[in-house]
Amino acid sequence: MRANIDAKTFITKLFFSITLVLTVSLALAQNKTVTGIVRDAKTKSPIPYATVAVVGAPASAGTTTSTNANGEFKLVFPTSYVKIRASYIGYDSKDAFVTNDATQTKEILMDQQDNMLEEVVVKAKKKKYSNKDNPAVALIRKVIENKEKNRLAGQQYAQYDQYEKMSLGLSNLSEKFVNKKIFKNYQFLFETDDSAKTANKYVLPAFIEEKISKVYYRKDPSKTKQYILGDQRAQFDPKFIDNDGLTAYFNKLYEQVDIYDNNISLVTNQFLSPIANSAPTFYKFFITDTIKTVQPWVVELSFFPRNKADMLFKGQLYVTLDGNYAVQGANMTVADDINLNFVRDLQIQLKFEKDSKSRFYLKTSTLGIDFSLTEKGMGIRGSRTVDYNNYKVGIQQPDSIYDGPSTVIAYNVENKKATKTLFETQRPLALAQNELNIYHNIDTLQKIPSFRTFMDIAALVLSGYKQAGPVEIGPVNTFYSFNPVEGFRLRVGGRTTESLSKRFYAETYAAYGFKDQKWKYFFSGTYAFNNKSVYSFPMHYIRASYKKDTKIPGQKLEFIQEDNFLLSFKRGDNDRYIYETNYGLEYKKEFLNHVAVGAAFNINRQTPAGSLTYQMIDANNESRLFNELNSTELSVNFRYAPHEEFYQGKIYRTPIFNQYPIFTFNYTAGIKGLAKGEYNYHNFNVGAFKRFYFSQFGFADVTAEGNYIAGKEIPFPFLTIHRANQTYAYQLNSYNLMNFLEFVSDHNASLNVQYYMNGFLLNKIPLIKRLKLREVFSFKGVYGGLRKENNPDDPNYGSKVFSWQHNSDGVQSSYTFGSQPYMEASIGLSNIFKILRVDYVKRLNYLDHVDAPAWGIRARVRFDF
Repeated sequence: MRANIDAKTFITKLFFSITLVLTVSLALAQNKTVTGIVRDAKTKSPIPYATVAVVGAPASAGTTTSTNANGEFKLVFPTSYVKIRASYIGYDSKDAFVTNDATQTKEILMDQQDNMLEEVVVKAKKKKYSNKDNPAVALIRKVIENKEKNRLAGQQYAQYDQYEKMSLGLSNLSEKFVNKKIFKNYQFLFETDDSAKTANKYVLPAFIEEKISKVYYRKDPSKTKQYILGDQRAQFDPKFIDNDGLTAYFNKLYEQVDIYDNNISLVTNQFLSPIANSAPTFYKFFITDTIKTVQPWVVELSFFPRNKADMLFKGQLYVTLDGNYAVQGANMTVADDINLNFVRDLQIQLKFEKDSKSRFYLKTSTLGIDFSLTEKGMGIRGSRTVDYNNYKVGIQQPDSIYDGPSTVIAYNVENKKATKTLFETQRPLALAQNELNIYHNIDTLQKIPSFRTFMDIAALVLSGYKQAGPVEIGPVNTFYSFNPVEGFRLRVGGRTTESLSKRFYAETYAAYGFKDQKWKYFFSGTYAFNNKSVYSFPMHYIRASYKKDTKIPGQKLEFIQEDNFLLSFKRGDNDRYIYETNYGLEYKKEFLNHVAVGAAFNINRQTPAGSLTYQMIDANNESRLFNELNSTELSVNFRYAPHEEFYQGKIYRTPIFNQYPIFTFNYTAGIKGLAKGEYNYHNFNVGAFKRFYFSQFGFADVTAEGNYIAGKEIPFPFLTIHRANQTYAYQLNSYNLMNFLEFVSDHNASLNVQYYMNGFLLNKIPLIKRLKLREVFSFKGVYGGLRKENNPDDPNYGSKVFSWQHNSDGVQSSYTFGSQPYMEASIGLSNIFKILRVDYVKRLNYLDHVDAPAWGIRARVRFDF
């Protein structure tokens, strides 16, 4: 009986084992294919070279792979495994379940690691952070010591292929907003935002641009030359939006990030790099991991700002342990309470790739920024990705490769088909379907009448001009103004657009003053030689104009009109005006290297208005009044602004200053006897502007200018009437406590310094730092004088030139400089409500002049990040 039981048990176990083996063998014999893509959960950018492995499977062929340059992967493995895992340095590992289908596709979204080690170290150990005997600081000093040999700029010659993609759209849109009746015809634009932090939210993609380029670098003499082989973008109607200006502005906000630079420019501000020479002074560093699964081994180095309100980053660096201490990767963001406006989120990812000589060069750079007025409201989310391929170093190119401007369009812009083919065949990073849709959606959107109406209204608000077929009416801020001479002033004007002609532009206005009961007129006609808008770079045009209007002596306002409504409010005695009639002919040409040359011919007739007088007092103390002053002028000018950047608006350019200087030279000759010209003189003017960056200590804008006028017995309207300001607005290029026509000279030199400290001091003060205010300081000084042959006070020449101006009480109110320069200084707070700058301005001398203010409060609206 015992033997029978044992035999039965043996047969049962044998049958079970055979069944199990057959089942497992059958399962192992059935494979499934999983393809997919690994993306960053927030930016949706592909993550190249991430590891994707089958969970639970041995590390054999087919069960572990890496994503390609586009973040794509393919795995073939037995159906018995149901989970795969993606991992990459700086990200939390992410699992994805798979079915037993023979083929399937997966999208894996990975979240960046949110390292909170700083708080753990400080609170748990209760130990004060110190650089001394800190292995993390010792390591970062090694990185700093070796960065010159590791960066691309350390090579004598280098060349590479570059692909860049920039996309933007409205973000954080609520379901209620999207479903409003007004958007009934626009539902095709909205997409679900699948970010974990924005559940039940939508995005509206609105802009995309791509470029493919070949780039050459030479160290000595330093030059980087970019040949753009293809450029395509989703364009709006140029009648509403300047697409080139929009691109230039976005490129400035989303600048390329070079971790090896001491300072990294982002959103018009400078951030100190975590591997800058002074980084250990401003950052805290911690070693948080050592990755031994890659060659060479890599150390994860976490860093945080010592002061969370400063313009600094936080994140992780990945440093190689091969003796070179190169950066293999970086993930960076900013603290929530940083003194940075309108930025809700900022993410930087840098990935470096090893070449055949074991040097790491930047492979992919991704910058994502979410802009918003409020933390939870609607915003603008953008991303710029730059991919680098085919690095070659040490190949010397002919000098001709580097000649000319830094950027060259090296393709036929008109051949749209060839450009499209280039991107379809050579784009190294595939576009997601929603990115491809942007091109089509923008074209469709602009055909909807209600959208064109909206853009028309938006253009009116932003540019001040109302579209009216082939012309524009405006600018609206000059329709109404007032001043002591004209009283209530109405003005209406307009200009033609490209829809009428791309070569010829006309502009005109008419104005009427109800107090002086006089009409004023202006008309100009401009011919563009390059078949481009006369307002776009590079300009090349000739312009003829006629103008009959009022003018404040010595005022040359840039970017705004003198009859702007907001400039109507002035302090003190400000009724000295000129009625000016001008016939002008102007030529201007800009070159691609940002050199501009010009020439002009002007015939002027001036008549004093208000309390302004043109009078001479002879040796017998008898007064002789003049009602008219005529001049004929020929002028030439030169301007050089290397690497200049600007946003091109409808009627003027808004400069986007960088670290490069701007030089100007102007020469004007007065010609007596030509077209009723009454005086001979020669006016020479030279100027230079430079922005100086001081890293964490902010930046300073410095302008120096010199002027000399040769000639004798020249009346003051043809001399230098120094630019004064009697409004309550702080003007950058005027003397804010100087009165109109207070100072006159025929030779002078001036200095203007505007120092923006960006909150470096205020960020250190408890409670105050929550306001995110920023310090600003300024100094302005000018010194010069009048040679005796042009000075009304000279006993020999005083009777041959116009006498000084006097106020209503007969007290002298205009002067030349004495033994010291005119000086004023200010200290102010900017970033009030994120848009307002308020200065306390102090006049330092010449306080004995009539109506000279000793101090004043001036305000300026300034939008800045």
